[in-house]
Amino acid sequence: MHDFNAEEWTRSLIWIIQTWFIAGIGFVVATALVARLTHWGRQFWALARPYFDPRRSRRPLAMLALILLLSIASVRLDVVFSYWNNGFYDSIQSMKQDAFWFFMKVFGLIASLMVLQALIAYFVAQAFEIHWRSWMNDRLTDDWLADDAFYRAQFVAAPGDNPDQRIQVDIGSFVNSTRTLALGAVSSIVSLVTFTAILWGLSGPLPIAGVVVPRGMVFLVYLYVLIASVVAFRLGRPLIRLSFMGEKLSADFRYALIRLREYAENIAFYHGEANERQTLAQRFAAYIANLWAIVFRTLKFDGFNLVVTQTAVVFPFLIQAPRFFSGAIKLGDVIQTAQAFGQVHDALSFFRNSYDGFAGYRAVLDRLSGFVAANATSRALPRIAIDARPDALAIEALQVRRPNGALLVQDLNLALGPGRSLLVQGASGVGKTTLLRALAGLWPYVEGKVQRPVGAQALFLPQRPYLPLGSLRTALAYPGPTPDDDRLRSALQNVQLGHLQPHLDEVADWSGRLSLGEQ
Repeated sequence: MHDFNAEEWTRSLIWIIQTWFIAGIGFVVATALVARLTHWGRQFWALARPYFDPRRSRRPLAMLALILLLSIASVRLDVVFSYWNNGFYDSIQSMKQDAFWFFMKVFGLIASLMVLQALIAYFVAQAFEIHWRSWMNDRLTDDWLADDAFYRAQFVAAPGDNPDQRIQVDIGSFVNSTRTLALGAVSSIVSLVTFTAILWGLSGPLPIAGVVVPRGMVFLVYLYVLIASVVAFRLGRPLIRLSFMGEKLSADFRYALIRLREYAENIAFYHGEANERQTLAQRFAAYIANLWAIVFRTLKFDGFNLVVTQTAVVFPFLIQAPRFFSGAIKLGDVIQTAQAFGQVHDALSFFRNSYDGFAGYRAVLDRLSGFVAANATSRALPRIAIDARPDALAIEALQVRRPNGALLVQDLNLALGPGRSLLVQGASGVGKTTLLRALAGLWPYVEGKVQRPVGAQALFLPQRPYLPLGSLRTALAYPGPTPDDDRLRSALQNVQLGHLQPHLDEVADWSGRLSLGEQ
């Protein structure tokens, strides 16, 4: 019977601290090697390194260390519980009532510690994810909006698709998957080492084809999982591409729905419902076809894993049964063997069972890395030099081209003083709007020199009006700070919209409520 006392718990605490220290060093070294030697590791490091940079903040590393410590404590509690199993079932087999009730008291202590560890680990993990996700959301949103990358991305050869989904969905998937997969791997390695040692002590000689293998159960479980993992990886490989396409096709379908809502009036006037229905049906059908492909591939992958896992359940009992019936070991040894075998099997099978998770993670890394790369490429596009001149507009030797190199405007020279107006006329498609884009610094295919008012001194009005989300007050002041109510009411009155004065603080979809003329 295994005795539980203060010395046992002290050893457990020392083991947790030592393992945490060793696992922490191993985690850092492994992460550095993976980040340097693999493509997806470099993608991960480019996204995660700024957050974990201690020069910015030590909080992320401290929280990660705490999560790692709690994860290792969970493994140690599993080890203690395995010894409890041994002693508890031995007390039943030996009909020792005092020992039975002693182990029941110990169970209460172990169970309480397990519940406490699980609750604390959950809270710390969620706090870590929320903080990291908030930071990444701010960083990638700023990256998308910086230097008009959100607009100029359309001129990039490979623009990132569905930036809304990259920010809203993929950041959350990246943060959650990074934590669960990384810590799952660490826990599996720690469990593997610890329970292999336990299984080694419980295993006996195993005759195989006339050859007696010492500690045969240990070698059997390693060989079994290795062969199963090779087969599972081959079955699961297509899930990487299917997962990537699933997110893309889902985002494409959602974007079509958003456009339908955004242009509802236009579509209704055109009676374009049938055309829109066809577009939605096509995009949804593509998403469903990919979904079915994922289902059939997952059936093969999960089906194989379930067979492997269920078969492994009976292995330790079959192997230890002859030794138990011969009296070489007790019932507690059999139970502990089964638990240790299961822990070793699960630890070895982590990467096999999590292959679909890694497949989805690879897809998330590709999408986020592509999004960041598209933003960087957008900012690297040529931009005309604009010098601040608050009192005039001056243009020298301006040349504007199409993306294919065709010339739209050649050698334009122009000076426009205060109070003067200029009308630009021309047939549709000759480049009137593109000229304004060039003067605003949005069009990359332009050369020359421009002097004009900048910042709040200049305002470009696009062909299609835009009203931001929020109150009418916010829409009236956009993009500047909100002036006082008297100015707002006066502005509404001056443009014959005085009836909107009582609605200044009303939050509504003003783009849908107001006509284009009112907007």
